[in-house]
Amino acid sequence: MNVTRRTFLSAATTSATIAAFRSRAFARWSGENPVRYPDSAFQMVDQSFVRFRPGNAAIERLATGFRWSEGPVWFGDGRYLLWSDIPNNRIMKWEEETGAVSVFRKPSNYSNGNTRDRQGRLVTCEHDSRRVTRTEYDGTITVLADRYEGKRLNSPNDIVVKSDDSIWFTDPPFGILWNYEGHVDKPELPTNVYRIDGKTGELTVVTDEVPRPNGLCFSPDEKRLYVVVSGATPREIWVFDVVDNGTKLSDRRVFVNAAPGIPDGMRCDREGNLWCGWGGGEGQDGVAVFNPEGKLLGRILLPERCANLCFGGVKRDRLFMAGSQSLYSVYVHAQGVTLS
Repeated sequence: MNVTRRTFLSAATTSATIAAFRSRAFARWSGENPVRYPDSAFQMVDQSFVRFRPGNAAIERLATGFRWSEGPVWFGDGRYLLWSDIPNNRIMKWEEETGAVSVFRKPSNYSNGNTRDRQGRLVTCEHDSRRVTRTEYDGTITVLADRYEGKRLNSPNDIVVKSDDSIWFTDPPFGILWNYEGHVDKPELPTNVYRIDGKTGELTVVTDEVPRPNGLCFSPDEKRLYVVVSGATPREIWVFDVVDNGTKLSDRRVFVNAAPGIPDGMRCDREGNLWCGWGGGEGQDGVAVFNPEGKLLGRILLPERCANLCFGGVKRDRLFMAGSQSLYSVYVHAQGVTLS
């Protein structure tokens, strides 16, 4: 096989073409192959996806050697990215200027999802301690939530902050199912989606309807909340309307049937397109992009599953992707919603 030939993948991609892409993908990360522009890892499903594809830019592997990468969050004021390496019980740091990778926090209580609040502070979901925390400016840790009605949370997973300073997070049981990403324990609560009031700190359930809720994301106007349903077979992404002055959810409906793929974390761009970390094997692993109507526009194929992602960089047009054992990035013709 001539590994220097690169073909732009289309919706009609055959299994042979996908296998050839996979071979080239692994070669490129080992330095055996030059990257050719435009990057053939962009798989166009709908013609409109071509406008997101970068010209003279390609997917970059920024770091590797982790066990399960999750929860990337961009700090523009420091020009660095933080993300969780859950089984290794640490939060990692990548610096944009130097490319240096270091340990930001260890132990991290098997942290998973991360975001920033409207004051720029790190907010984190922790599996092992079964809580949500905030890192203050001086580095001290404040517990924002660890119990609901006197019962311990399961294992907070993913987290977002709304413009009213409220914090929304999912609470599936993944961190207490085995010792690899936390510790084995008994659940005390249903797998709810919660809201922490930005003024009072009160914890409320916004929905108890989602079996094993995972990634979540607001639309740019915050009138919708998307939630990945990990307890569905096949997995789905649901969408809710945000009502009552942004404090409650209503009108649940299926946004995407993910079969045969596995959606995880997700973020919206400014136009309302949903960029989702995706798994499922060859031709699925990477990122799937949907328009606001739930139509699949295209994929960014990676050599491993992508758990979560975020937008960053000076212009918020650099997509950071937390793969299974690696961290990737690519510049795209889209901009992420601020502090999404």
